[in-house]
Amino acid sequence: MRDFKKYDIWQLRHSFTLEIYKITSLFPKEELYGLTSQIRRACSSIPTNISEGCGRNSDKEFNQFLNIALGSANETEYLLILAKDLQYLNNEIAEKQIEKINSIKSKIYKLKQVLV
Repeated sequence: MRDFKKYDIWQLRHSFTLEIYKITSLFPKEELYGLTSQIRRACSSIPTNISEGCGRNSDKEFNQFLNIALGSANETEYLLILAKDLQYLNNEIAEKQIEKINSIKSKIYKLKQVLV
């Protein structure tokens, strides 16, 4: 069994999730059960799926959980764009977070290639 805490991709993703929670705490209160909840769930789904995949017995199963993590990363990216367009995030913060999510997606792709 793999130790998910040793993967730099998990560590980066966990830190990113903590940042998103701080950022979204500033969203309008009417978005608490809408965009705020959705972006938090999508964002936290990435390290969650990496963790769960590490607990699986085969590379094939781990790879499937990395696929799910990638889907959640894409969802998070879109939700950041939406938050920026709704002016809940300024351009600088949004672009910084989108850059981070794209870096994380790249690292997930690289890890997937090692497993194939």
